[in-house]
Amino acid sequence: MMQRWATHLLTILNIKLRYHGRVPGWEIPRALFAANHVSWLDVCVLMATCPTRFVAKAEISRWPLLGLLSKNVGTLFIERSRRSDTLRINQHISDVLETSERVTVFPEGTTTNGKQLYHFHASLLQSAITADALLYPVAIGYRIATGGVCEQAAYIDPSLWVSLQNILSQPNIVAEVTFSQPIACGSKNRRELARLAERAIADALSLPIPHKKTEKFSDLPAE
Repeated sequence: MMQRWATHLLTILNIKLRYHGRVPGWEIPRALFAANHVSWLDVCVLMATCPTRFVAKAEISRWPLLGLLSKNVGTLFIERSRRSDTLRINQHISDVLETSERVTVFPEGTTTNGKQLYHFHASLLQSAITADALLYPVAIGYRIATGGVCEQAAYIDPSLWVSLQNILSQPNIVAEVTFSQPIACGSKNRRELARLAERAIADALSLPIPHKKTEKFSDLPAE
């Protein structure tokens, strides 16, 4: 139902969806998607391509309309200001993966303008190790008819209404989703997974890899 709804919304907004790579079928029992983050449209694009649950900041649950929709698709909300909540949400993701539902995380933790990547935080990738899941790097990009990056699709302004106006100002937008080869979590740690996912997405989008930096204490789950 949500896949049909997402596809219909993209049609209303005149956004054409293209995807590359192999979308994991239901024969894959546990799959965690790690995607770059450009816009609130990312949720619709991924839902239309392959139904999944998402991890999002708790503030979104209080947004008008989108908050209600997020709850209805089973979004897992995290209180980012509480370090201890990372441990809780990792366990929740693992539990969902064990039921063969897909879960998507956005390791950048914020949106970009589509022309760059931010450093991928590793904390929420611990769930893939715990559940012995396959980690799928997913690259999301928005382009105009001439092939250039569509910055109007990016959600930078805090106003959802302004974002919607920017999207509607474009005659058409092409949303491209690329599924890279899955990464077996096996003996890898979460930081290795973050770097591998980061590189795969950078390659898919032809973007430079973000400069390495030390992860903040608040980004790491409680041991």
